[in-house]
Amino acid sequence: MTGFTIGKVAKAAGVGVETIRFYEKKGLIDRPVAKGTYREYPKSVVARIRFVKRAKELGFKLSEVRELLHLADRPEEDRAAVKSIAERKLVSIRQNISDLKKAESTLSDLVQQCSGKGPVQDCPIIEAFVDREFRGDKTSA
Repeated sequence: MTGFTIGKVAKAAGVGVETIRFYEKKGLIDRPVAKGTYREYPKSVVARIRFVKRAKELGFKLSEVRELLHLADRPEEDRAAVKSIAERKLVSIRQNISDLKKAESTLSDLVQQCSGKGPVQDCPIIEAFVDREFRGDKTSA
């Protein structure tokens, strides 16, 4: 046997068998060659799965990973396309960080306002989430 079984690929790539099947279904890796009763993957699929895994760890969505793989499969392509994808992701990550900082600040203020004692009624944390217009109070019918 020159290739790997799905279990060996999973172990070598550091992912689960279901992840490999998912990547196959999404077209990120090629379907393996059937060899009798089992399927055989080329050794190169391990590097491709690791590529996907690293890109996902940096926050890339599968559609973006697919674009990156497409470019990686064509080394003669201009790297400006790769840089553009990475720049878009960087802008998105920076926006997410900004949003998380705002959420952290707001939640921190709410935690400071709540004594943590007494009934939930009028709790500043709960009150911050209540939509008064659609509260559902029986008196607002």
